[in-house]
Formats: sequence, structure tokens, C-alpha cells
Amino acid sequence: MTRNQLDDLIAQGESNRLEFKRSISSAHRIARTLAAFANTSGGTLLIGVADDGRIVGVPSEIREMRKIEDATDRLIDPALTISYETIAPDGRKVLIITVAESEEKPHYAVDEASKRTIYVRAKDKSVPTNKLIITQELADAQLLKTPMARALIQYLRKNDHITADRFARLINVSDYRATKLLRQFAEQGLLLLIDKPRPTRYALKLTE
Repeated sequence: MTRNQLDDLIAQGESNRLEFKRSISSAHRIARTLAAFANTSGGTLLIGVADDGRIVGVPSEIREMRKIEDATDRLIDPALTISYETIAPDGRKVLIITVAESEEKPHYAVDEASKRTIYVRAKDKSVPTNKLIITQELADAQLLKTPMARALIQYLRKNDHITADRFARLINVSDYRATKLLRQFAEQGLLLLIDKPRPTRYALKLTE
């Protein structure tokens, strides 16, 4: 990756497919982020970049990669394969960790108490859920063009998530109908189901 490409990437800001870290505080915490990327749409982790997008660099590439490898090999189940490269603009090292959407999902992140949890990306956060709906087919283009889908997407571009009762009010249908529609959108790969903590919420998965 060139310096210009890095600058362009940082300019996009954090999202469901991009996260900045000054450094890795612990292997357990970074395991959640990496597993969430793999369970959702893949993503890129920039280590050595502050939350506001400033390049600060990392003091030790080896120290950061040891934590990454500990996370991918020991703290994510099944183990996760990632790729990485280093760029050093102005002498400050930035690690670029790339995670593809996994064909082996769900991946569980293991915490300090050995508890296994599924994480997914919702906007710029890694959030826990009890269940991951695995989509078998590409989203139905006609379904995504319906007024209900357009209203849903427009709402979720401004909000982190939506519940069935909020969606019911948004499109003026029953809670039962709203729940069924949200589940259908999740099965089509448009939404992610997040049910920790309750109530069940849905977040946007597909991005343009």
C-alpha cells in the first residue's frame, strides 16, 4: 500500500469495514474485532492510527504482531487467517491488517474467562450476538428495491440498529409482520441480527 492509498483509506473514517488503533491493548480485545470482521463483511485494521485519523505509528511491530497472532491462533475459534503489511510514512510504522469475510463463520472470540462469544460489525463497533444468520444466496435485488427496504436502509444509515417495534412504526405494519420482514432481510444478507443484550436488534450489513 502506498502513502496516498493509506491517506485515502484513513479519510474514509471508521466503519463496519475499517477500524483504527493506536496500539493493541490486549490480544483478547483485538480478537473481538478480527472475529467481527470475519463474521460480517471482512475489513481492515490500521494499527498506529489514532481515532481521529492521525498517524502516530507503533513503537514495536513485533510486539503488535505477537498479540495479533495470539488472537488469531489461540483466541479465535476456529482459528483465523489474516494478511498484513507494514508501511512507514515519515518513519512511523503503521500495520495494515486485512481480514476477509470468512467461509468458516461463525468465529468465536474467547475472553479472559474462556467464554466464547460471536461478534459482528455494526457501523464502527464490534458487538456480541448469540446467533449469526448465514446467508446462502445473494440478496434479492427486487426485495432491496421495495419501499420497506428503502425506508429501512435510510433509517440504518443514520442509526446503529433497529428493533422490530421501531420498524413496525416506521413502515406502519404489525410487530409480527415487522419481525418477519427483518428476519427475511437478515436471511438475504442485508441485515445482521444482534440479540445481546435484549431486545433483538438488526444492523445494516451491506454497504455501497
